[in-house]
Amino acid sequence: MCQAIMPQKMGRSIRAGGLLLAACLLATAAAAQSGGEGLSPTLAKIASTHVVHLGYRESSPPFSFLDQANRPIGYSLELCEAVVDEIGVEVDDSNLKIEYVKVTSDDRIPAVVQGKIDLECGSTTANAERAKQVAFSPLMFVAGTKLMVPKDSTISVPKDLQGKTVVVTKGTTNEQAMRALDKKFALGLNIVVAPDHEQSYQMLVDGKADAFATDDILLYGLIARHKSQDKFRVTGDYLSYDPYGIMYRKGEPQLAAVVERTFRKLGTNHDLIPLYNKWFTARLPTGERLNVAISPQLEDSFKALDDTEGVSN
Repeated sequence: MCQAIMPQKMGRSIRAGGLLLAACLLATAAAAQSGGEGLSPTLAKIASTHVVHLGYRESSPPFSFLDQANRPIGYSLELCEAVVDEIGVEVDDSNLKIEYVKVTSDDRIPAVVQGKIDLECGSTTANAERAKQVAFSPLMFVAGTKLMVPKDSTISVPKDLQGKTVVVTKGTTNEQAMRALDKKFALGLNIVVAPDHEQSYQMLVDGKADAFATDDILLYGLIARHKSQDKFRVTGDYLSYDPYGIMYRKGEPQLAAVVERTFRKLGTNHDLIPLYNKWFTARLPTGERLNVAISPQLEDSFKALDDTEGVSN
């Protein structure tokens, strides 16, 4: 059974849309069963090469970003590394190597589909359109599109964007959300597209855009990372609903079962909430602190992965 999980303060119009569908997409791995004899294509390749390729993002803190030594780190990568451990159990190889492959918002889905990466460990929204091409892990975060604007900006609601320039990152659901908003309210937006979140942020810094639209948690992460709390703020209501999951190749039930099993082990061992707190409330390895407490909806989702819940001792 799928149950929609809503972040607080989401608009009613967004609730009425495809929320249940999105939640179901994130839970599809739960129904996966073993692929029978032998290994599925991805697992067979990993067993043969002894390597797992993880896709990472350079500027999506705290999910996936680079530390001071330019090494990929983050919440999503730790979840993926737990999946790698479970893959090792599945293919009977406890010494799998990890190779990190940089992806962008624009090329991450092709990288999964074409086998360039085995798991995409970033900040990717699960939706019906993407589920036609890839599969998703259970829910790992819930976000929504908001706007980053200069501190002295008067922008706070959609009508304030009339005739403004808004930067979005290429290949994101945020771009779709802003184009839908532009059409709905006839705002006459000048929507410009940057290759990745860092470039989008820089366009706002350089005064080439009036607002930067992306998931709220990524905006908070960029502000913290650049220590620009005195320059920019996050504003407005949620303009979209974005449930995050780890991407992997579609049509491989055995791989889906491994991903699902990983999340259930983390849930049963009560590791998910401490892992969340490590990246969202504690100080990051790069020095900044986001102080974003876990939402009740995500906490409930994590508890639902605990296989000991409701079991009598």
